Amino acid sequence: MASVNYVIDDHVAIVTMNDGENRFNSEFFEAFNEVLDEIENKTSTRVLIVTSGHEKIWSNGIDLEWFMPLLQENPAEAEKFPFELTTLYKRILYFPMVTIAAINGHAFAGGAVLASAFDFRFMRSGRGYFCIPEVDIRIPLAPSMIAIMRKAVPEQKFLEMQYLGIRLTAEECVEHNIILKACPLEDLMNEVMIFAKKHKKNQSMIKIMKQLSYKHFEEIYEKDDIEWFSSGMTGMTG
Repeated sequence: MASVNYVIDDHVAIVTMNDGENRFNSEFFEAFNEVLDEIENKTSTRVLIVTSGHEKIWSNGIDLEWFMPLLQENPAEAEKFPFELTTLYKRILYFPMVTIAAINGHAFAGGAVLASAFDFRFMRSGRGYFCIPEVDIRIPLAPSMIAIMRKAVPEQKFLEMQYLGIRLTAEECVEHNIILKACPLEDLMNEVMIFAKKHKKNQSMIKIMKQLSYKHFEEIYEKDDIEWFSSGMTGMTG
C-alpha cells in the first residue's frame, strides 16, 4: 500500500496517510506532494479531506529515527528537511479548495501543526490528543509553525499548549473552537463527508481568498523561518 493515497467521491478528494504513525520524512513528503499534485491538477474536486489509516494516530510529527542519524551523517541533506516540512504546511494552508483534517487519532507535535494548517478540523472523540510537546523535549516551533497554530488555536489556549505542553481532547478542542465537531470513530468520516458534500466552492475564488488571508505569512516563510533555520535548526526535531 502506498504511504499516501486518495480516492474521489463526487467533488471530494479523500486522502489517507498510510505510513504507520505518519511521521514526516523526505519520502513521506514526496508521496504526499505527488498526491496533492494529482488532486490539484488532474481532478475537478472542490474539497480536500486528509485522514489516517492508523487506528490510533493521525500523525506523530517528524520521524526522529530517520532525521537524527541523517543530521549526523549528512548534515547538508538534513538542512533541506525543515524547508520540506514548512513547504508542506504552506501548501496545505494555501491549497486552492476547502480543506478538512479528519483527525482520527493523536495529532502530536508536527502533526498538530499540520492539522492546524487545514481550514477545518473534525476529531475522533473519546481517544486521541491534540498536543505540541516541544517544551518538554526542549525544542521550539519555527516561526511559521507558531503562526499556523495561532490561526487555528485561540491565543490563551495556544500559550498553554506551547508553554505547558498540555494535551487537548477532542471535546476540549470543540470547547475552544479548534475543531468543528468531535465524533465517535465510527461516525467521524460520515460527519466529515456530510459537511464536505454541502460545499462546492469555486477553486479560483478560494485560492484568491487564501492568498489575501495569509499574505502576512509570506514574510514569515521568506524571512523569519530562514533566519531561524540558519541560526541552528535544533528546533526541527519535534
